[in-house]
Amino acid sequence: MAKKGKKYQEALSKFDKNNYYNATEALGVVVEVASAKFDETVEAHIKLGVDSRHADQQVRGAVVLPNGTGKTNRVLVFAKGEKAKEAEAAGADFVGAEDLVTKIQSENWFDFDVIVATPDMMGLVGRLGRVLGPKGLMPNPKSGTVTFEVEKAINEIKAGKVEYRLDKTNIIHVPVGKVSFGKEKLAENFHALMEAVVKAKPSAAKGQYLRSVVVTSTMGPGVKINPARVND
Repeated sequence: MAKKGKKYQEALSKFDKNNYYNATEALGVVVEVASAKFDETVEAHIKLGVDSRHADQQVRGAVVLPNGTGKTNRVLVFAKGEKAKEAEAAGADFVGAEDLVTKIQSENWFDFDVIVATPDMMGLVGRLGRVLGPKGLMPNPKSGTVTFEVEKAINEIKAGKVEYRLDKTNIIHVPVGKVSFGKEKLAENFHALMEAVVKAKPSAAKGQYLRSVVVTSTMGPGVKINPARVND
């Protein structure tokens, strides 16, 4: 096992790593022990009592965090005609069709964070499935990134919309802001995320839904949240 650094060990000494906190307390600890020279991202890691191997137990969606993420996402939009003009007017960073597909394929170009596509463009975008899928960049109707409401989608993404979905180990990993936000704003974002995740519980899921919840900063240790106190 890799040896933890001095700052990490110092952070661990400031709280009880075996204790389960309520959400606001836990985020307060994350902010308090953060020691990096940059503004660390705060993330939530949520293990669910579902089995992602089954289609009827998938958990995926998106939510607009009330205080944003602290990051301005670069948005690429696949659209044509009036929808392309709408995307440009709404502040999309890149707008195109076949030209962007070629650029991604031939130049291995990924200078963007989120892709929005109108439904009629998905046949074209599908050609990029093998490269976009592993990076989590493939547009999806469940996350609101396959839509004719291009302006709305761009505005939400720029305002702090984040996507959540299960990984292969049934865990969701989502950023909820920056350390500089402070615990109150981070808690507001966290509660918005948890409300969305709880609402997305599949009907096929049995037993305890929220198995474990941990919050952490980029360079800091994980702080456990009592799954029964995620709203506190």
